[in-house]
Amino acid sequence: MALRQVFAALLPCYARRKMPGRAKKTARRWFVRGRVQGVGFRYFAQRAANQLGLTGYARNLEDGRVEVYASGTEHELSDFAARLHRGPAHAQVSGVEEQPAEIRSFGSFVIEP
Repeated sequence: MALRQVFAALLPCYARRKMPGRAKKTARRWFVRGRVQGVGFRYFAQRAANQLGLTGYARNLEDGRVEVYASGTEHELSDFAARLHRGPAHAQVSGVEEQPAEIRSFGSFVIEP
């Protein structure tokens, strides 16, 4: 058994740790429609992104949508997208448009005004 597997079995947080050079980073942008402003959607997105180790931002748009940008692995972004489709308890997501995006450098996942 490889040392990494031993650590992963003993320490679940080690299993989620990113290993350099293992998975290719990519980025996505989502535009979320519905009742998504004033219900904690950006904070929900930030918590989800932090749990998955993603960087990026969430911000309200003037037309009532929320724009979300994140960079990470395909697997992490897929999991994140599923969470965005559900949203927090008080949100009502009626649609999510997903677009590929250029990888940008963020130190964390931030909420923009």
